[in-house]
Amino acid sequence: DVRYAGKVAPFDWDAETMVQTGHVGNDTIGAWAFGVLSGYTFATVAGSPRLGLQVDGASGDRHPGDGRVGTFNPLFPNGYYFTLAGYTGYSNLIHVKPSITFKVTPKVTLLTALGFQWRATIADAIYGQGSAVVPGTAGKGTRWTGMYAQVRADWLVSSNVALALEAVHFEVGDSIRALGARNADYVGVEAKFGW
Repeated sequence: DVRYAGKVAPFDWDAETMVQTGHVGNDTIGAWAFGVLSGYTFATVAGSPRLGLQVDGASGDRHPGDGRVGTFNPLFPNGYYFTLAGYTGYSNLIHVKPSITFKVTPKVTLLTALGFQWRATIADAIYGQGSAVVPGTAGKGTRWTGMYAQVRADWLVSSNVALALEAVHFEVGDSIRALGARNADYVGVEAKFGW
């Protein structure tokens, strides 16, 4: 795993790449993943808008049964990496998410984003949280798995308390819809206390 993060106004970035190797039983592991979060902040404009872009990729197994495991395993996945809704796992995935964030007040920010998702390979399944396979997707359908719209408000109440309200609408792709899945809506509230 290699990570590089930084900020040189007006740019900020956080890039990470991961490689997995080893063995599972008699099979050899050869998997990869990457994630890039970047942004450009217009500090002199009212609300200091930040244009952001998130791009992620995680390998899938292109040739199941060949003795080489190509599906990236996130090991200890963060279900909230893309949104609080946590619909998507971090295996066999290509994810692109443009966003705009505004400071409504010095302590309140509002984020709006669209996320677009594909499979890295059709030969492998579509994955949910905890590396759970969506049954009936391996080797079937198309790469496109869906898209979502996200709105999130964050409020720094004090130096110890932060609150967030988030709404997500996920439009499933035809490969998942053909199995009987439907679009999903999520609304969540998050409270954090730190010291």
